[in-house]
Amino acid sequence: MVEHRHGKVEREAALRHKVHEQKYQPAPAAAVAEGEQQQHALDEQRRQQHTEKLQEIGNRRARRARGPFRPIHRRARLQRRAVQRIGPPALAAFCHQNDPIRIRYAMVAEGVEPHPACVAADQVAPHGRTVGALRGAGVRNSKDTKVTDMLYACYDLAENDQDFKVMLRKIKDRYDSIINGLHLKLALDEEFKIIAENFKAKAGADYAASRGEYLNGIIMANYLGYEFIDSATVIFFDENGNFDAEKTDKVLSKKLEQTEKAVIPGFYGAGPDGKVVTFSRGGSDITGSIVSKACHASMYENWTDVSGCLVADPRIIDNPQPIKVVTYRELRELSYMGASVLHEDAVFPVRKAGIPINIRNTNDPEAPGTLIVESTCQKPDYTITGIAGKKGFVAVNIDKDKMNSEVGFCRKALQAFEENGISIEHMPSGIDTMTVFVHQAEFEGKEQQVISSIRRLAHPDIIDLESDLALIAVVGRGMKSNRGTAGRIFSALAHANINVRMIDQGSSELNIIIGVSNDDFDKAIKAIYDIFVVTQL
Repeated sequence: MVEHRHGKVEREAALRHKVHEQKYQPAPAAAVAEGEQQQHALDEQRRQQHTEKLQEIGNRRARRARGPFRPIHRRARLQRRAVQRIGPPALAAFCHQNDPIRIRYAMVAEGVEPHPACVAADQVAPHGRTVGALRGAGVRNSKDTKVTDMLYACYDLAENDQDFKVMLRKIKDRYDSIINGLHLKLALDEEFKIIAENFKAKAGADYAASRGEYLNGIIMANYLGYEFIDSATVIFFDENGNFDAEKTDKVLSKKLEQTEKAVIPGFYGAGPDGKVVTFSRGGSDITGSIVSKACHASMYENWTDVSGCLVADPRIIDNPQPIKVVTYRELRELSYMGASVLHEDAVFPVRKAGIPINIRNTNDPEAPGTLIVESTCQKPDYTITGIAGKKGFVAVNIDKDKMNSEVGFCRKALQAFEENGISIEHMPSGIDTMTVFVHQAEFEGKEQQVISSIRRLAHPDIIDLESDLALIAVVGRGMKSNRGTAGRIFSALAHANINVRMIDQGSSELNIIIGVSNDDFDKAIKAIYDIFVVTQL
């Protein structure tokens, strides 16, 4: 019985060995060669894929060196699409008058094939109107010259009756390179001929500066297949050069009602005589806001190169936290004290219309950015919303016994500043003292006239000046509901060995203004940021 089992095991082992030999016997030479070729082809394919991947990484890095990739992602029910920044920035703000309505910026420039996700409006908002407020071409790299500056230089030559053809040719070459990079069948010869004629006729510096936006508008409209609307026909200024909001809103609203898809250049409009008038630099933000109001947008998305507003200045704080939601009042306080993301005048048209603003980063399109609203019940991430400040102030300290009982004393003292054309920044006061903060650069040349005027009008006992001061605003709607905010600020400054020269807080408790020495400015902001954002004590 044992021998039988042993013999059976041997037979099974021999059978397995035979099967193994048949299965793993050497393949014919032809089969080996074919297999090697297949393996070689597979390896070659993998190497090619790897090489293409490395090349794509290199291309992305090269694009970042020339100018970052700036896609636009349409949210909510709009289909996601992207427009790529390809060199010198030409910002287009698109208002999709559908649901949801959006104003957004697109970047277009030169030298690289446009992204395949660039789309026409009918793919994005098939039942709505699409309007763009366009900005001018900028720079391709850090050593490049802005087109606006080139236009100014070109017009200076024309105004001085010098030959400007070479400079104008360089500007045309810049735009031709954009057109070629986008493979457009478009020629700007006629436009540049008109520009040359107007330069010779001394059309004005505003006209020269506006041609950047004008030419970019034509290119963008051609690229997207939209109608081009010259801002000079829909945006108006009065005889004093002030923006005529009422006339603009009436004409622009009517025009947009008749237009399905359009691109409108930013930055300029026309005066009563038809001559071009420009906003200050940054005016494309204003144009986008004006267009938002005119087409009753539900959101004004402003695409820029930062992820919205930041809690503190990134030149002072490394990688400061972004602000998710900020009210118009908070933004006004921060902007007044030096925080600059959105042009200040761009807020008012949309604020009056109740349109929120969303500041987004074209370098980081997935980032939510900052939402600017009239009011909100959303609690901020930190007790404070932001920190901003400016250097270069003078404190004018005015003392007089029984000042509080003298009717009109403050008015008399401030009249001295008014007479000399000096605006005041802050004015903390006590029973027998008041301090007026003014810009040092504005005050220095007139200090003796101001002092004489104060003595003549108010008859104070003592006038004392303190220069080289900085003002820091700590702003936040959350400060009102959190006890000890001021105590934490002064504790942080004390630990940083910073002497506080002034403190001022309004009744709304929206902000606290602190005066420190210019030399302590950066250190003070770091100390306040650290206690409220980093350690959150």
